[in-house]
Amino acid sequence: MSTNEVVDFSRYGKVFQESLAALILNDRAFCDQMQEVLKTEYFELKYLQVFIEKIFHYKEKYKVHPSSKIMTSIFRTELEDENEAVKNQTRHFFARIYNTEVTDSDYIKLTALDFCRKQVLKEAMIKSVRLLKTSSFDEISKVVNDALRQGESSDYGYDYIKDFEKRFEIKTRRPITTGWQEIDDLCQDGIGRGELGVVIAPTGAGKSMALVHLGSQALKLGNTVIHYTLELQDTSIGARYDSCMTGVPLTDLFSFKEMIYENVQNIEGSLIIKEYPTKSASTKSLRVHLDRLKQRDIAPDMIIVDYADLLRPVVMTREKRHDLESIYEDLRAIAQEYQCPVWTASQTNRSGLNAEVITMESISEAYSKCFVADFIFSMSRTIEDKSSNTGRIFVAKNRFGPDGLVYPAYMDLSKVMIKVLSPNAESMETVLANSAKQQEQHLKEKYKNYRKSKESGNA
Repeated sequence: MSTNEVVDFSRYGKVFQESLAALILNDRAFCDQMQEVLKTEYFELKYLQVFIEKIFHYKEKYKVHPSSKIMTSIFRTELEDENEAVKNQTRHFFARIYNTEVTDSDYIKLTALDFCRKQVLKEAMIKSVRLLKTSSFDEISKVVNDALRQGESSDYGYDYIKDFEKRFEIKTRRPITTGWQEIDDLCQDGIGRGELGVVIAPTGAGKSMALVHLGSQALKLGNTVIHYTLELQDTSIGARYDSCMTGVPLTDLFSFKEMIYENVQNIEGSLIIKEYPTKSASTKSLRVHLDRLKQRDIAPDMIIVDYADLLRPVVMTREKRHDLESIYEDLRAIAQEYQCPVWTASQTNRSGLNAEVITMESISEAYSKCFVADFIFSMSRTIEDKSSNTGRIFVAKNRFGPDGLVYPAYMDLSKVMIKVLSPNAESMETVLANSAKQQEQHLKEKYKNYRKSKESGNA
């Protein structure tokens, strides 16, 4: 600040500060920017301090921007520590600006940073007056200079030209394969850190099996997988991993117990399966569990939630679609926070029960959750498909490449085996016959070699 500059605080009075607070609530992107530089104490009115504190606290805690409906609930139930006057003022202010557009938003955005700087400087000037009594001129200088440097974000952003090479660094995404070459080719080798993948399928079509398949592929590469189950027991999920990793049918696991155990011991990755009763856990519960794992030096390389629709919202609203949308937003926030891919699933409505191809229009309850996901594929199996272990994979959404593609698939859920085939591949009948023969032969050889090694060891 130049010595000749006149500091004008008058234009940042009550009207400006109320408009700034309203814009922070209604504009998610602007709120993200201001959260880096704005302190609640910059507001001179207590009810505005409380208002902004509740918004920022929610964003820090849940990693998503609160909706107006969520803020309604917060201002109704979470102002116990404030006196009656502040409670009433906060609620009255919120009622005035609820879903109301800020008419001078461009001006607010343009001058918000200057407001922050002026408020910091004002605090420094008040503190300097107190320091004058002790003649602490060096301290005064430090206070003022620090104030002039504050109110600016430390993150200046991504420089499109100077940071050119960053766009071509594979490590920025660190994708984990789906195990299906055809799908990997579409999404640049799988979904990466900070990304959300969703499997859409009707009940009984194999959502859980698909999630186990995805987790198994990550395990084989030495990754740490955290698998949350909200429908099945943790041991049931573990059994599915046994089958998927070894090719042993679910019905024969007990017969091959010793062989499976030896296979499990050789897995390079690690798997934590956490069971929650249906609708008992929220994304907050997942965060608490992940933080506990972190204390034990366990960091996820992939998180699987089976499945998101069975989570309860952190803050309940009157509309289920809003609840589901917030859950999916929270899951993507978890993916970004823990810098790993998150896979989950979603139930279809009745239109998807016997559909040849399931599109996003068949997704249950909240179509808006499709907007949150980075990659979505559906699994469709008609009654005839189930009897022949066939089906179709439809790539419904893909941020990384083409979508709208349908692939034939071999789906033997008794062995947790899902194979995606090229549309130009050999006939499904041939694939089915060969797969059955190969699996039978493979299992026989595997058990034969296992018994031989055990007998030679005992001899």
